[in-house]
Amino acid sequence: MKDRILQDKQKVALNNDVLMPLLGIGVYQINEDEDLENTIHKALEEGYRNIDTAMIYENEVGVGKAIKSSGVPREEIFITTKVWNADHGFDSTLKAFELSRRKINVDVIDLYLIHWPGKDKFIETWRALEKLYREGFVRAIGVCNFQIHHLQTLISASEIVPAVNQVECHPLLSQQELRQWCIEQGIQMMAYSPMMRGRLRNWPLFEELSKTYGKTMAQIVLRWHIQNGVAVIPKSVTPSRIRENAQIFNFELSTKDMDRISQLNLDLRIGLDPDQFLF
Repeated sequence: MKDRILQDKQKVALNNDVLMPLLGIGVYQINEDEDLENTIHKALEEGYRNIDTAMIYENEVGVGKAIKSSGVPREEIFITTKVWNADHGFDSTLKAFELSRRKINVDVIDLYLIHWPGKDKFIETWRALEKLYREGFVRAIGVCNFQIHHLQTLISASEIVPAVNQVECHPLLSQQELRQWCIEQGIQMMAYSPMMRGRLRNWPLFEELSKTYGKTMAQIVLRWHIQNGVAVIPKSVTPSRIRENAQIFNFELSTKDMDRISQLNLDLRIGLDPDQFLF
């Protein structure tokens, strides 16, 4: 996937040649109030151009309003949202998408994802996404929380290979096997909880590397993701951290230090296991 990253190293060409910023702002658990608008405005001011929301976050309306009031042209912003578990199925997915599109108040969604594979309906749901893609309502389609076996099942029964697989990923859950498999299939991996929700600050290695590179621990971790070819959507409502998280494109970790971080892997999840979160 590294060969898909563009020369400015801040965007990646997906498998349908749509350009996606490697750095985004996640808005999970940010309520539709002043915090959300301020967060998005600050992120856009700091150069973020990828905003990740979902139906289940219940803040799509606020995301749309914040984008509109920001003054940044719509065509510069990459908007991602997701179909929730209760809406799996062909017809229900189409209805859910239209509701999300109206809430965000845009004509086209840049990336529409299946939020979880669930139990037995994701093929039907994917067919709805394929229809939306062919009709031009979305620029790219993908999935979240899909393991290799989910992706194998999906690809074997579908016409379009997912452009993105958004999963929990951080140095203690490096997802190396899944990441390599996605690279081979042309699927861009995207990491949520890229810093393990702040827990990685407790590891001495990041304090050491922070001193070595003159960067914060968060910047070191995010840079590790980027150099692995993984897109990231860190979440923060703190202006200083939003600014800090954006400053990851002006330095590079050595191969040795990349390996040292990767060796921390424990296959440790802090979120739900896709093979157990069935509905």
